[in-house]
Amino acid sequence: MNGSKRRRIDDAAGGTPRVGIRELRNQVAAVIRRAGGGERIIVTVDGEPVAQLGPLEPVGEPTLDDLAAAGLVRLPGRADRPAPPEPFAVPLDARLSSVIAELRGAPG
Repeated sequence: MNGSKRRRIDDAAGGTPRVGIRELRNQVAAVIRRAGGGERIIVTVDGEPVAQLGPLEPVGEPTLDDLAAAGLVRLPGRADRPAPPEPFAVPLDARLSSVIAELRGAPG
């Protein structure tokens, strides 16, 4: 079997790499080498982070994935976030009475 058919550790975009428990079982030596080399790797069960492999000495600040693995935060359930609202110009010289009148449909 060639190596291209093997699954790889999911390198999250800008985040900590993740590996499922089944894949960890299949590639334990490679994952331990990466962790020993200073990389932190999150182990997941059914997509939920449950453990972390990494160097003995902490490197840098904890990531959101690290906090989730420690049970300190929950990751969002949805990956599809709505787009932020479009900014709009707010007149700084408008009188409150004019704004209320406009909202009510009355002439200002």
